[in-house]
Amino acid sequence: MTTFEPGLPGFLPELRWRGQFHAASEGLEARLATRRPISAYNGFDPSGPWLHIGHLVPIFGLIRLQAHGGQPIVVVGGGTGMIGDPSGRSSERNLLSREQLEANVTSIRPQLERFLDFSGERGARLVNNLDWLEPIRLLDFLRDVGKHFTIPYMLAKDSVQVRLEGGLSFTEFSYMLIQATDFAHLYRTMGVELQMGGADQWGNITAGLELIRRTGAGAAGGGAGPGASAAASSEPDAFALAYPLLLNASGAKFGKSETGDSVWLHPGGTSPFAFYQHWLKTDDRDVSGYLRWFTTLPPDEIEALEAAVAERPEAREAQRTLAFDITARVHGSDVATAVAADSELLFGGEAIGDPAVFERLYPNVEGSFSIGAELAAAPLVVVLADRGVVASRGEARRLVEGGGIVVNGERVTDPAAVLPAPLGERWWEIRVGKRRRVIGRLDEGA
Repeated sequence: MTTFEPGLPGFLPELRWRGQFHAASEGLEARLATRRPISAYNGFDPSGPWLHIGHLVPIFGLIRLQAHGGQPIVVVGGGTGMIGDPSGRSSERNLLSREQLEANVTSIRPQLERFLDFSGERGARLVNNLDWLEPIRLLDFLRDVGKHFTIPYMLAKDSVQVRLEGGLSFTEFSYMLIQATDFAHLYRTMGVELQMGGADQWGNITAGLELIRRTGAGAAGGGAGPGASAAASSEPDAFALAYPLLLNASGAKFGKSETGDSVWLHPGGTSPFAFYQHWLKTDDRDVSGYLRWFTTLPPDEIEALEAAVAERPEAREAQRTLAFDITARVHGSDVATAVAADSELLFGGEAIGDPAVFERLYPNVEGSFSIGAELAAAPLVVVLADRGVVASRGEARRLVEGGGIVVNGERVTDPAAVLPAPLGERWWEIRVGKRRRVIGRLDEGA
């Protein structure tokens, strides 16, 4: 049975087992072995009002740090969000207004509170880098930060190299130095010794280590002590940790839905039902990795689910466990229970029949439609074609004649048949073939 040493010495071994370890700077493992308290930060871009599933990668890094006794520091980039990070991007992002960024920063903390414990002296803390970046004067920045970095050093970073040919503004080119300033500030003022981030952030993170080394900015928790020069100590005072970039089985970067849209950690962006369905549809090749990355389930339980995927893939036990666990964390256990039950109803073999269930499912079921009384009296094949359930009346007719359409639990085989009376005076449950189900709603205004 796989187990991890309690406390900070077990942090990196757990990351390695879960596949979340890409690289660490020299001395980090020895620093954690001392068991002295450590604070570590991850940056979050407030470019939207909600976090999305791509943010789960750094979030779970902080979750595991806190579980092993470290203090998570969440840096929301109200300042760097006004600049734009070139890492992992093929084009320059649109810059947001100060007002929009402030609103986004405010909305992010409640989402993070579902993942991290912000209580107590060593609880997670959220800070906004605008608070210390905004007062810095240009000449001071050039003198105190810029002089420590050469142009060849900056050009050699992967985040810069991948953008040079297509064009990289000086604004984005400067991002590396601003992120380094963040690390040095947190190190000096809060004793934050460790910065964590994705592999595509490695160049920016190590630039922070370089700035700390060159300025000798001692930290309260650092090995050299407050105000001491890093050169006076043979051991590093600050550290870097990177997670690998997570790709799905098709080779695409993790974080989008099948349609390329973001999957949000907020019901205003993605409904709880759609969120649950996203995880339920996880490819068998990906589900093991997602269970390791995005749950806190113990290794023996995950290994049992991995075995179930190999032995009984059709049961999708691992996908159901993953979908419920992450939905419960994001939306609450009651919501997760409800959407899991609705999912079973929607994709199970029984007719639904309950108007309350139709009301919940209607906005979440792709292809659902509304019709007025006049169209409701037309032949079923006309309704199906008119509302885009099928491509044409000819296709609808072939499906009906072949027994491929079931309405409110009754198979329809007569192409001239009209819709039966709606359930609850408003709803039709229509099954198309073996797998597809849509919901029709009677709406006098349609």
